[in-house]
Amino acid sequence: MCSRYELTAKPRELARRFGLVTAPALPNMVEFRPTDQALVIQPAGIGVLMAWGLRPKWSAKPLINARAETLTEKHTFRPLLESRCVVPASAYFEWRKSDDGKKLKNRIAADDDIIGFAGLHDGTAFAIVTCRPAPTIAHIHGRMPVILSAEGESKWLDPTLPFVNVATALAPYDAASLVAIEETPPPPTQRGLFD
Repeated sequence: MCSRYELTAKPRELARRFGLVTAPALPNMVEFRPTDQALVIQPAGIGVLMAWGLRPKWSAKPLINARAETLTEKHTFRPLLESRCVVPASAYFEWRKSDDGKKLKNRIAADDDIIGFAGLHDGTAFAIVTCRPAPTIAHIHGRMPVILSAEGESKWLDPTLPFVNVATALAPYDAASLVAIEETPPPPTQRGLFD
């Protein structure tokens, strides 16, 4: 997954959608990039702001993604398997490389307006769990965020369920309901005779 997603929903919509105790405070932005403060949902309907990107001692760059296939093998993520969260989003962005080498921005969303990514957190920062892409968007990028179903969100946030019981939720989202819209690059500007 790339390093950008959006959240356009209002606090009341998010409170209703995720069963939050109170409407969450939101940063004054729509597009989120690594290190930005973003909303994450924790168990018991608690919405908090955390930085996007875990900061392990061994890496100068924040870790914004965690591969679902290797979570139990990686020293960085293994201790966080019981510190699960859901990251609300309206869509995420991915760049497709065209035949002529240009990077074309794609906005990828589900039919449902608000989606929830599987996440792991350390109390102050989070990473989004990724998986192989759904077949309909595989031509855009080789990874995608894990988008949880409503049942998957409930299980992912259930602190009584160990990771082994929720790991099956870490799969590509139903491809039929994913929509990718590619941004059309502007046409090249034609220079005038005396420019």
